[in-house]
Amino acid sequence: MGHTAALIVAGGRGLRAGGSIPKQYQNLGGASVLRHALKTFVNHAAIDVVRVVIHPDDYDLYNLAAEGLALDPPIHGGATRQESCWNGLKNFAADPPRNILIHDAARPFIGVPTINRVIAALDQFDGAIAAVPVHDTLKKADDNGVICATIDRANLWRAQTPQGFRYASLYAAHANAALNNLTDDAAIAEAHGLCVTTVLGSEENIKVTTPEDFTRAENRLNKRAAIHDFRTGNGIDVHSFKPGDHAMLCGVRVPHSQGLAGHSDSDVGLHALTDALLGTIGAGDIGAHFPPSDPQWCGVDSAVFLKHSAKLVTDAGGQIRHVDVTLICEAPKIGPHRDAMRARIANILVLDITRVSVKATTTDGLGFLGRGEGVAAQATATVLF
Repeated sequence: MGHTAALIVAGGRGLRAGGSIPKQYQNLGGASVLRHALKTFVNHAAIDVVRVVIHPDDYDLYNLAAEGLALDPPIHGGATRQESCWNGLKNFAADPPRNILIHDAARPFIGVPTINRVIAALDQFDGAIAAVPVHDTLKKADDNGVICATIDRANLWRAQTPQGFRYASLYAAHANAALNNLTDDAAIAEAHGLCVTTVLGSEENIKVTTPEDFTRAENRLNKRAAIHDFRTGNGIDVHSFKPGDHAMLCGVRVPHSQGLAGHSDSDVGLHALTDALLGTIGAGDIGAHFPPSDPQWCGVDSAVFLKHSAKLVTDAGGQIRHVDVTLICEAPKIGPHRDAMRARIANILVLDITRVSVKATTTDGLGFLGRGEGVAAQATATVLF
């Protein structure tokens, strides 16, 4: 297996959050809480594999949250968080990674810099946890709420996740730990004598537990949208027809009496969308990244181009929020294939399908498109930075 794996713990029931389904599957800004967390780990360049621990009753909810994401099959959790983590660790035993990060599904706002700091610390320590220093004055009270002491807050930290460990060391610690429902993997590691350090987490990395937390999380998303930079990119592409029996359009093989001419699979929709994404970061056009003179791109699936542009956007700190493609042609008919096209684009870009639009129009018989000589596409991408 690769260098670093991530284990997302999503087997809890989350009763304090209210609602009819567990909190990790409840909607937050158009996607489930779990999906927000998963996308960050799946798209992280240093994480080789992501697995999720779920409750056996939650398969339908999990499948919806994980749709289109590159994930290994989910793992059944246990009666406690400690048991769920142990089940997850055992699932890696046949092909163990060097490092493993364990993250709570209820922390949707985990950031890439925090993950980076945890991973980097594992070069020196057995384990590392994201944490933030305590700034509030701490009081100890008796059973009646009467203050009996003031706690020195120096060197006190609020633990967050992810918590990272060298896999072999954490596996041994869990294997020898008493089943006493510890809610923190670092506590198990510490009891086993492992050296665990803290790295700076983030105040953004909140845990959603109560209805009030959901309100704060929604407000946080709205605030982020208000203060961040939205960029819009546009792309246009045209391909003529050639002899063939199908046309690749927006990742879907559409039966037709002709094919589209071009160096790759000539998917005019994905080409236009690739250029739109590149436009949001000023990264040139598709030809600059995949020259048509290079034989390695001959006949290649245009999804390769779109994934590349999406990764460049993500690496630049962008979050793709919406894409819109308009196909312009007299034939083939797009309507019967529109939903499949939306689903394919959503899968490639790891987006909810509600954030993908595919439309079609004609030129009313005018020009080369009206004469049925080819297909054109125009695409727009909206990216949040």
